[in-house]
Amino acid sequence: MAGVLDKLKVLDLTSGVAGPMTTMLLGDNGADVIKIEPPGGDPARHEPGPQQLGYTVWQRGKRSACLDLTKADDRDVLLALARSADILVESCAPGEAAKLGLDYASLSKLNPRLIVCSITGYGRDNPHSGRPAIDALVQARTGLMFEQRGWPEGALNHMNGEPDPFPDLEIPPEWVQGAAREGPLFVASQWPSLGAFFNASLGIAAALRAREITGRGQWVETSLLQGALAGAAGVWQRAEKIDVPGFDTWILNSKSSKGHFQAKDGHWLHNWVPNPRFILQAAQGDTLNASPDLTVQNDPDRFGTGPEEILVMSHYQPILAEAVAKFPVQDWIEAAATAEMTMQPVRSIEASLADPAFLADGCVTEMNDPGLGTIRTVGNAFNMSATPGKPGAPAVAPGANTDEVKAEAAKIIADAQQAVASGKPAAGKAGKAPLDGIVVLDLGLAIAGPFGTQLLSDLGATVIKINGLFDLFWHRVHIAYMANRGKQSITLNLKDPRAMKILLELVRKADVIQHNMRYDAAERLKIDYESLKAIKPDLIYCHTRGFERGARAKLPGNDQTGACLSGIQFEDGGMSHDEGGATGHPLWSFTSFGDTGNGFLSAIAICNAIYHRDRTGEGQFVDTSIINAALLNTSYAVAKPDGSGFARPRIGAQQLGYSALHRLYETSDGWICVVATAAAARAALLKTLGVADSQDDATLAAAIGAKLKALSGKDAFASLDGAGVPVEIVDPEFSRKLHDVPEFQKQQMVVSYPHPHVGKLDQIGLLFSLSDTPGVIQGRPLIVGEHTQSILAGMGYSEAEIKTMEEQFAIGFAGMPRMPPRPAATQAQAPKPGMASLLEKEAKQ
Repeated sequence: MAGVLDKLKVLDLTSGVAGPMTTMLLGDNGADVIKIEPPGGDPARHEPGPQQLGYTVWQRGKRSACLDLTKADDRDVLLALARSADILVESCAPGEAAKLGLDYASLSKLNPRLIVCSITGYGRDNPHSGRPAIDALVQARTGLMFEQRGWPEGALNHMNGEPDPFPDLEIPPEWVQGAAREGPLFVASQWPSLGAFFNASLGIAAALRAREITGRGQWVETSLLQGALAGAAGVWQRAEKIDVPGFDTWILNSKSSKGHFQAKDGHWLHNWVPNPRFILQAAQGDTLNASPDLTVQNDPDRFGTGPEEILVMSHYQPILAEAVAKFPVQDWIEAAATAEMTMQPVRSIEASLADPAFLADGCVTEMNDPGLGTIRTVGNAFNMSATPGKPGAPAVAPGANTDEVKAEAAKIIADAQQAVASGKPAAGKAGKAPLDGIVVLDLGLAIAGPFGTQLLSDLGATVIKINGLFDLFWHRVHIAYMANRGKQSITLNLKDPRAMKILLELVRKADVIQHNMRYDAAERLKIDYESLKAIKPDLIYCHTRGFERGARAKLPGNDQTGACLSGIQFEDGGMSHDEGGATGHPLWSFTSFGDTGNGFLSAIAICNAIYHRDRTGEGQFVDTSIINAALLNTSYAVAKPDGSGFARPRIGAQQLGYSALHRLYETSDGWICVVATAAAARAALLKTLGVADSQDDATLAAAIGAKLKALSGKDAFASLDGAGVPVEIVDPEFSRKLHDVPEFQKQQMVVSYPHPHVGKLDQIGLLFSLSDTPGVIQGRPLIVGEHTQSILAGMGYSEAEIKTMEEQFAIGFAGMPRMPPRPAATQAQAPKPGMASLLEKEAKQ
């Protein structure tokens, strides 16, 4: 079976991280990708930096042609290729492509069916558009480096300018994440670039589907800025009434522990959310008890979500740390699997790639690289039952295919008249969002599932969220708001046959069903793919998991455990590089793409499946996982089959950067970030500061640091920027000004709407733009059950039938005041009465 993008032709004119990853994903799913490089090859292949090993991965499956696009003959070759291409991806600075005649306006005249995707630093026509498109500098300018640690007052208070609610609560540095110093953190993960990769991939998938309807290509635009916005979608929300009960949490507070514990053998594990009952009961004896009493759901020892729970956590942290330290990591992981606890080991990327379960699943693949030998790296990002993808062949040398590509261009020129005729737009409707008319049923939980369907809603799909009777608690929390806008909500108790009948009626009219519950639960409910396919043969069914298919598939997973199992937390915490006799601790980034990366991959796979069904009438089963997304996030590293690795830049325990020329520096009044790895930039930096060059990195960093510490951030920036040194001030205020920037509002990068609970709500908006079939924000985040009556009435149910079902708890309405009793064994209980208030008093004494 061919990949879903079989026979599509892609031209890759990108450099860096986001573009090469985007075209790799297209190639993995069947497209013929030609990498267009300047003479000598893409400079990013050779420049020292964290992307160098990544290029052995991101260039797989591509042909390479070296063309000098400043010369007319080579430019004509590219224009000829564009005549018959389906997709062109470029990463030029705004306006640069137009100077070469390679902008969308010019290319679409040659080939109206061409989809052009532009990935820039900050997009067009805003105050930041001219700034360098360098990942670390985007993280600095947007203040994303501050979000890695978070704020002591928490995300919502910070966005609203409110003070720390617990100013007297002091937490030992070893209990919380991040380097033991003040200020922003430099992490290994290039979150803006990764976000731009996810944005671009989904934008292209949506444009391909739209082309099946309109017959025309279009211009897809995204940026590293929008990649940063995608990563910060949860922390950069602003609400008018943040004190509404249940809305605020401790989760994004820099003073809250994050469930990291060091075991007896010195290795780290992550239990999220930390479960005191499991840890303390399991560790009571001399041997680990894998089956403590965990029968009480939301038991009295389990942390709640309110901001005051940070006081409870501060009480438990040393007690839990002492308990975990009694036994080695592997014992804890095995016990957690038996007890079905969310706990996984913190390990390196190389150890992750050596995991035989990953290789067996296909989320990791093994290939023979000409320079490195047999290596392991990320495999398939998602699986499609009818149109399976597969990782491409190892990367070829720059220019390896130049002659054959030029021959193809010559043939296209010879057949130009025929090519133009075949590219004539077909008749069809235009102007509506790409998924207009598509109906999606969302049975997802938490973030990983619902975020994916929110992306589909932003592309015009009608998304019906199937809520349960007990979903009110979760959906009042601000984190749920980031994944549930633009949806209709119907509350169904699927244990009631009448509610199940309603669900199956909805399935018959739907195009897509998506969920991230454990698949065996779906089978027990008889809402697995085979069961639903029997009543809707062309159904597209998407299931996402925490982990790979195999033994871990039935374990509970989340963003945090996926990040520690894949190596993200290890790398971002600076755990692999000894710095002055110290190594770092695990760090879970608040801007990561685990849950949301999984959501992106599910949305991309669904769009591809719709594209396939439009052409063939065939539905299919698609699946992905948080670990698939996490492995893409760490694809800048590769490993040998035995888990050993290759030399590459690492950050250290202080989380300042990779080297003296690629790192954070403190000024007299703040922080700046410098990326002066190119020879000219290095020379300009040293000359401007009056620093003697040195081959010893620590010596050079100390000399540069001393000069910058004597300057204000404003003066340091002005001097270095004026000398052509890539530099940015690390801005702690960017997020608080974000929602008030007119250009961002106009482009719907940020959106606002009134919400009946929290008043005016400001959120991150569209993450990419589509020139001809733009996305649409369909409304505020849902309220559980608010559309139950209207949906059922539209299905033909009478008011009496609806009322009876509501009274008997088969369905629920918005703000449903009555809740059905739970069985005694699983009765939800509040945290211990008075615990939080008692500890608050203790903290203030």
